[in-house]
Amino acid sequence: MDIQPFFRHFLATLAYRGGKCLRDAPDSFIHYDTGNGRTPLDILAHIGDLLEWTLAMADGQGRWKANPPGTWDQEAARFHQDLERLDRRLASGEPLQADEARLLQGPLADAMTHVGQLALLRRMAGAPVQNENYFLAEISQGRVGADQAPPRRPF
Repeated sequence: MDIQPFFRHFLATLAYRGGKCLRDAPDSFIHYDTGNGRTPLDILAHIGDLLEWTLAMADGQGRWKANPPGTWDQEAARFHQDLERLDRRLASGEPLQADEARLLQGPLADAMTHVGQLALLRRMAGAPVQNENYFLAEISQGRVGADQAPPRRPF
């Protein structure tokens, strides 16, 4: 079974949902502190680390590297750049050097969980993202950059 289209759609979904949390983020959100030690900026940097780790494992390197956070704009750009690099790797058709199921259950699921945290923290910080019916969202393979479609059916 060719799971490459599924993986690429998952990355596009991550870009779409993550992009909603990143766009127009006020400073009150970026540095919002719930007391658990991780701000949204820290979480976004961690997502970037997870995506870079996924790519490293896909290439058989398996190295983990935690990078200190840059600015919000730098980390938002990194998020989409890392998704673009990973999507290009998957689209190349070159065999992955890591088990696909483990990539999904590990770093990719973790990244999606953290996007959910960012959405929750935006609401807590008083800057919620617009709710929508994600089943109807315009999400397509290869669309992993910052330029995402507007919501089709916002609530």
